[in-house]
Amino acid sequence: DLATGEAATFREFAARVENVAAGLRAAGVEPGDRIGLLTPPSIDLLAVAYGVWRAGGVAVVADRGLGLRGLGRALGSARPSWLIGPRAARAASSVLRWAPQATVLDETSLTGSSAPRVLADDRPDPADPAAVLFTSGATGPAKGVRYTHGQLTAQRDALAGAYSITGDDRLVAAFAPFSLYGPALGIPTALPDCDVTAPGSLTHEAVAAAVDSVDATLVFASPTAIRNVVETAGAGDRSAAADALSGVRTLMSAGAPIPAELLDAASKLVPNAEIHTPYGMTETLPVADIELGTIRAADADDPVGGVCVGVPVAGVDVRIVPIDFDALAGVPDGLRTGELGEVLVRAPWTSAGYDRLWDTERRARPGAGWHRTGDVGHLDEAGRLWIGGRSVHVIHAVDGPVASVPVERVVERSDVPGVVAGRVAALGVGPVGIQQLVIVLERPDGDDAPLAALSVADRVRRAVRAGLGLDVAAVLTRDTLPVDIRHEAKIDRTALASWASEVLAGEAVER
Repeated sequence: DLATGEAATFREFAARVENVAAGLRAAGVEPGDRIGLLTPPSIDLLAVAYGVWRAGGVAVVADRGLGLRGLGRALGSARPSWLIGPRAARAASSVLRWAPQATVLDETSLTGSSAPRVLADDRPDPADPAAVLFTSGATGPAKGVRYTHGQLTAQRDALAGAYSITGDDRLVAAFAPFSLYGPALGIPTALPDCDVTAPGSLTHEAVAAAVDSVDATLVFASPTAIRNVVETAGAGDRSAAADALSGVRTLMSAGAPIPAELLDAASKLVPNAEIHTPYGMTETLPVADIELGTIRAADADDPVGGVCVGVPVAGVDVRIVPIDFDALAGVPDGLRTGELGEVLVRAPWTSAGYDRLWDTERRARPGAGWHRTGDVGHLDEAGRLWIGGRSVHVIHAVDGPVASVPVERVVERSDVPGVVAGRVAALGVGPVGIQQLVIVLERPDGDDAPLAALSVADRVRRAVRAGLGLDVAAVLTRDTLPVDIRHEAKIDRTALASWASEVLAGEAVER
């Protein structure tokens, strides 16, 4: 853990896991009990999570990336019987009443427990519940997702197979939940020095230090983190960082669409690495994978198709179905190649369902093991999956549905001054069926000057018309666009659409 300078060997880590499991059993935890984890990203968090599983408990993982309000809402919905965390987190849970019915335990006393060890053969069954993990909450309140031990094991094996991970690899996990895979894969893992609630705080120097600490061959970070790593690459000791990063063989980034231009810049920092962008979600990961060379080829084949996330990994089925289909009527037939529709996926590691959200689960699981991802996209002739954005962000225009991401990519690649430096959002404003296309631009560094001229709107309109044959009703600008806390990359287009509607209606709104 580069934030604290703490390190542990596998033997020491195993001892902590056994201590936690023994302490939980001694405290009265029964197999199947839900245990909320309030421990910040650290070696102790990993030990507590694996200790909970070792004791037969169900780990409720709601990370700080949800924000305080989101964290409280998540724990309240999961209703854990126990909470584990440091003093500050325990005090916050008490004051804010996150889980008032839960018994609170101190993580320090657990990791140093002297209770009798758990029996060696006391292992959970693959069908036993293992965890409740929470989505990012980018399109509404974060949802709890249930996993069994068998599903988590299958997920670990799928990741190992997709990226040829062996015992010789070493991981830097710049995304807190991903660090949980390190012990499961049996590989040394480093946590870089950055704020988990602000992925954009990750620096080039911090990544290099983390890589150097374990001679890492694998690095995982969110798109926003990667962007800041690229932007801070000129600071610090560049030669030392270059030496450390030269041993990385695979750089992975996921959580939101990531422009090929950013991946190109990142590839220069890890010259011997393949750049991969796995596609998946909390409910099913991985689904598909693509590396930078294939991204370039796909962009050349179809520059306005959206984001190509590659071909499904082994064991995954993908089907494209009509948008807003009735899930209660079952699984519809797939659309033709190239047609825009909702993305359904199916895999042995797809989660068991949503936690205490029976209606959400029924509408997300139409049957036969299929999961409704909430994304729209299409499959091309080569079997590659293209993502066009979230289904709730589709613009329902007179001439049919329009996906948001292809529009945004056209604007990002245009020659409009200042656009490349900021975020872009494509929105639908107005009644469904006759919605108008609105573009919202983020001012780079809050600077009005590059976007002040009326010509900017005209150039955006021309770019979208030339690229996609669509008319843009309005071009608006904001100092910042609202994004999720966990990734700092998923734009809240629903909130933006409400704001844009008020602006265009002439109402008094915030700048």
